[in-house]
Amino acid sequence: MLWRKGVTRFHRDVVAQPGVRTAIVLLGTNDIGGGGYPDFGCGASAVVTDRQLINGFRALIRTAHAHGIKIIGATLPPMKGAAGYDTPRNQDVRAAVNRWIRTSGEYDAVVDVAAVLTDPATQVLRAEYNSGDQLHPNDAGARAIAAAIDLATL
Repeated sequence: MLWRKGVTRFHRDVVAQPGVRTAIVLLGTNDIGGGGYPDFGCGASAVVTDRQLINGFRALIRTAHAHGIKIIGATLPPMKGAAGYDTPRNQDVRAAVNRWIRTSGEYDAVVDVAAVLTDPATQVLRAEYNSGDQLHPNDAGARAIAAAIDLATL
């Protein structure tokens, strides 16, 4: 499953790097939106549940803490209007994951990327942050995410 790759990469990309004190985790959007596709030559993509994603996040949190690393969870950005991603099931999974990230207390801190990037009137990626696909933020969106991080949590 796709989310397992993030758990595996965490060791290489974070834990194995010298001097890492804090990691910010923004994973799961492609796991949700990329699930359920048939085999196009590389194997079918599994449908991922909110429970699987949350269990993956918990593994990252345990690993980070075991290595003395603070870990900040980032909520998943909006996917409304994004081709292939915007389905009722995917929206439900995203909402459940974001609810857990915001309320579980398991991360050392949270940056609410969804709140920063979502247009409250339409629930889509704000026009000024849209790279053009209703999913990925542009440079202004990346700056808005960075500005939302409380530097004291680092």
